[in-house]
Amino acid sequence: MFKLNLKIALRNLWRNKGFTLINLGGLAIGLASCMILLLYVAYEYGYDKQFKDYDKTYVLYNNQKTATETFSFMAFPGLLRDEIKDKVPGIAKVSRLSYAEQMLISYNHNNFKKNAVFSDPDFTRIFDYKVLKGDKNTMLNSVDGVVLTETLAKNLFGNEDPINKTVKLDKKENLRVEAVIEDSPKNSTIHLDYIMSWKLYEKLNPWTKESGWGNNYCMLFAQLQDNSFFDRANNQMKGMIKAHDKEANGEPFMHPLSKWHLYDKFENGKNVGGKIDQLRIFFLLAFCILLIACVNFMNLSTAKSEKRAREVGVRKAIGSSRNNLVRQFMFESVLLTTLSMLLAFVLIEISLPYFNNLLGINLDINYSDYKFWTVFLGLTLLTAFIAGSYPAFYLSSFDPVKVLKGFKISGGSTLSIRKFLVVFQFVFAACLIVCTAVIYQQLNYIKNKPIGYNRANLVQISTEGEFSKKEKREILKDELLKSGAITASTEYSMSLTSGGNNTYGVSWPGKNEKDKILVNFRFTNLDLIKTTGMEILQGRDFSKDFADTANVIVNEALVKVMGMKDPVGKMITWDQPLRIIGVVKDYVMESPYQKAAPLLIAQNPGRATTIIMRLNDKNNITTSISKINEAVKRLNPSYPTEIRFVDDNFEWKFRDEKLLGTLSNWFGGFAIFISCLGLLGLALFMAEQRKKEISIRKVLGASTANILTLLNKDFIKLVAIANLIAFPLAYIIINKWLSGYEYRIPVSTLPFIAAISLSVIIAILTVSVQSIKVAKANPVDALKYE
Repeated sequence: MFKLNLKIALRNLWRNKGFTLINLGGLAIGLASCMILLLYVAYEYGYDKQFKDYDKTYVLYNNQKTATETFSFMAFPGLLRDEIKDKVPGIAKVSRLSYAEQMLISYNHNNFKKNAVFSDPDFTRIFDYKVLKGDKNTMLNSVDGVVLTETLAKNLFGNEDPINKTVKLDKKENLRVEAVIEDSPKNSTIHLDYIMSWKLYEKLNPWTKESGWGNNYCMLFAQLQDNSFFDRANNQMKGMIKAHDKEANGEPFMHPLSKWHLYDKFENGKNVGGKIDQLRIFFLLAFCILLIACVNFMNLSTAKSEKRAREVGVRKAIGSSRNNLVRQFMFESVLLTTLSMLLAFVLIEISLPYFNNLLGINLDINYSDYKFWTVFLGLTLLTAFIAGSYPAFYLSSFDPVKVLKGFKISGGSTLSIRKFLVVFQFVFAACLIVCTAVIYQQLNYIKNKPIGYNRANLVQISTEGEFSKKEKREILKDELLKSGAITASTEYSMSLTSGGNNTYGVSWPGKNEKDKILVNFRFTNLDLIKTTGMEILQGRDFSKDFADTANVIVNEALVKVMGMKDPVGKMITWDQPLRIIGVVKDYVMESPYQKAAPLLIAQNPGRATTIIMRLNDKNNITTSISKINEAVKRLNPSYPTEIRFVDDNFEWKFRDEKLLGTLSNWFGGFAIFISCLGLLGLALFMAEQRKKEISIRKVLGASTANILTLLNKDFIKLVAIANLIAFPLAYIIINKWLSGYEYRIPVSTLPFIAAISLSVIIAILTVSVQSIKVAKANPVDALKYE
């Protein structure tokens, strides 16, 4: 029976080669799109789940309450670690971790700037990286120990055994290689190249031992003995900081490691989602595309129903039951789906390199993983069932007496179902067009919105090595100004595009001491305004003509919080009295989608970590960069030169929205293409049903244009109905998405006009392919047997 069914299926597929190719292509594109999106969803969902006890591991967040809201962030006083380890029930392991920082590590003449972190020994037990060399039980116990990742060890030592070899940190500290571990997984929130002992961190930063409970400077990770301890442990942590510092108002709480990447958005101290919302969109998109492909199969499989009606009639007349016919048609569906899946694999393997390059990740198919084959088999059978069930039951329902006598197959209810399916396809397509248009509108609005400084031709380098010395920075500045490579230069305590560095310690006359106002702070040097292009609204920049070490510049947001009408000349306090000498327009520090936070800027070049330079726009940029490179290499030869454009750093802030827009654009395009195949299927069916009517109209004098209008108007109605259904859905979706942004575009009619115009044009072009063929057909061919 199997052999017979296979023979019949192959014969029918070959007999209708055109339909087979369209069906095969539609299903293959749908399956490939679905599988690529599911691979990406699985990759993102697998973040931080590579570690043995990830389900019992938690990252700690700090809830800081102010007068108006609660901020949640991952920074704590280092003293909290021992307090948790000693006093919280159910804690198995707890570790501090510094924020990853690019630091120079050297061996002989090999120098690399890589992501460095400092941690307690428990870190490598919580995150159980595979130890390739060395003793995992003694790692990070000594002050001079360092653990390298496999790639960094190869870069530094080549084929030498690195264990117990000495490397240098920032050309100063001698460190002994204790172990080599596997590289950080790509889908891990923590990206590191080497780990050093927390004892060394305290040695390099002696202020940490004296900072007490009021300074938040490290991350904390905890692992429970069992999750039954979660509530007790979480409740006991809450009051620990306040117990040691009554002025502090931080409340630690545990957030599951498995949710760290996808659920990282907090509002007023509570989690409100994060990237998981985007992931749900992609998951839904994957199955909608697959469903559209299945709908195509249904439409195209029944479009030539009259040609298969006689086959059904003959087979029923010679004894085949309806169940046998259903099995035959379902077998054809499984066969075609399997062939489509094989073609989909080819499309996936071709597309994945581009997709990986687009996302900056490394997706691949693990053909040796049984989970993959389970999903593959399940997806194939599901697709075959959804796509083949309707055609199988429809085609097997024909009355053999009627079809063998030549009666015409009724198109009533079946045609209505097909129209419904096409409407469904274009509802989805119209929704995608509207949503994609709004995403790009919002992205362009934010990118073109004033950011408070001029980021064009602005570059940054780190103040490391020789540039940690003030005199070296001055030599670099003078050389580059004289060469004409730059027009201005200043120093900053962090990258211009970075957030962080804040305090509750700022006060001013009239402030309620009970109010906890979080104020960001930065340190800079002369020529801040000239270099960055910040807009000064009142007062002046820091100047060498004044003793400005006790003066500050503030932004609009801080002036508003303080309630000062004329702030210039007023005094505020932050460890010491400070005079306000200027007010700058709010500039984007962290998210460009959120309102600017209060900020004060003080002159203290000793705290600078970044040199900011404005390139001379009258000169060739490449020439200017070459001059900077040459000067930096000469003045700071031990460190690799790394010049960063502020514009590039700022663009990184839009990566999630760009990703959403790009994927919606590409996969939305695939969905629309597949929908067009479905529309073509319906056009073929209706043309088959109406060919005698059209022939009679032509005999009676109807022109080709008349026939095209007759055939196309029904499809335009279907597309119009689809848009009317899609618009309210799209409006709800985009409003929900836009509600996450404080700066957002108003929803205009333009995306909706674009959606209906584009979908109508696509529909007309698609249907006209078949309509023109029918309109130009010789009427004699359809009427010669009448």
